[in-house]
Amino acid sequence: MKTKKLIIIGNTNNAKLAHYYFKIDSEYDVVGFSVDKAYITEESFCGLPVLPLETLAETHPTSDYDAFIGIGYSKMNKIREDKYNHLKALGYKLPNYISTKCSFLTEEPIGDNNLILEDNTIQPFVSIGSNNVFWSGNHIGHDVVIGNHNFISSHVVISGFTSIGNNVFLGVNSTFRDAIKIGDATLVAAGAIIMKDTQVGEVHLPARSTLFSKKSNEIEIS
Repeated sequence: MKTKKLIIIGNTNNAKLAHYYFKIDSEYDVVGFSVDKAYITEESFCGLPVLPLETLAETHPTSDYDAFIGIGYSKMNKIREDKYNHLKALGYKLPNYISTKCSFLTEEPIGDNNLILEDNTIQPFVSIGSNNVFWSGNHIGHDVVIGNHNFISSHVVISGFTSIGNNVFLGVNSTFRDAIKIGDATLVAAGAIIMKDTQVGEVHLPARSTLFSKKSNEIEIS
């Protein structure tokens, strides 16, 4: 039974997905979307009204509605961070979405406005801040610390005792050894393997596959 009302901030694919997950797997009834008035190109999105953010607190007061920031990783998650801070300042409660189809085993405190999708494994003693996105299928090892405003894409493996800073982007299938520190605003590309600490603002790229000189029909596979 839906017992609470929710406004999703955003009107792109990330907001669409957040709407879907809250709709099928939460106590929230999503009643609309909200963006800055300058970015309203259509009156509705996913069949629901798109509301100007500038007047949201007047039309949908914090006493009756909660909000969720459904924005992606643009500008190293800074846009999502700015909207998070704005909605907090307005006084909105920003709930977490934690899929019932993930293994959420930690009992440590968790912040707000986290999106944790299906098939994530969050092991014991993991600490999670606020406004993070955990796309599907990640492994977050025991005693890991996750900061704020991060985007962890799919099938990322973070080994135990590792610390992830703020505004970090971790690409698909990236891997992190145990007991290292990932500095703020680190960008780790898909498939990269990180074996030591990273510093603020670093970009880590993996080795790429090599194009072989022969075609597949010229190779015998035993």
